[in-house]
Amino acid sequence: MLGRIIIFAGGLSGAVTLSQFPEFSQQYLQRLAGQVEALARVEADFDQSADRAGLTRDQALAELGTSGFSGQHAKDLQATFARADGLRSDLALLRLAGVYERLMMPHRMADGELLQATWADFVPAVPVSVAGGVCSGLGFLAGWALVRAALTLLLWPFRRRQVA
Repeated sequence: MLGRIIIFAGGLSGAVTLSQFPEFSQQYLQRLAGQVEALARVEADFDQSADRAGLTRDQALAELGTSGFSGQHAKDLQATFARADGLRSDLALLRLAGVYERLMMPHRMADGELLQATWADFVPAVPVSVAGGVCSGLGFLAGWALVRAALTLLLWPFRRRQVA
């Protein structure tokens, strides 16, 4: 009896947790779009400066050098440009995806800085939407299954063996 209560509690925990996914993913998407816009401005400013000097982006980065402050600045800019490309790709795919598709795309919502910022401001929503209800049901099933499997494994050595 206690095992069933614990398993049900696991299912309920999974339901409550996953029911928040639609709202969290929406807030993450909004932050992602803002980050992409901000990085696009950095890229545009750098590209304009390079263009005024008669250089391409790669030529301007190379001209900054590889040592000292200028070299470090060039490395930082290269990392920023690479991050912008990755985030732009994630944003494009997440915008096309619906809530259920986003459930299968956690790798597209994996930017640590954005996750941390989204989580810091996240306020749980009540799952009144169909998507929230479906995610809640999936979460219940996942939580129920995980807790049941864990209890089965933990209690396996103590099972009574039936004698035929």
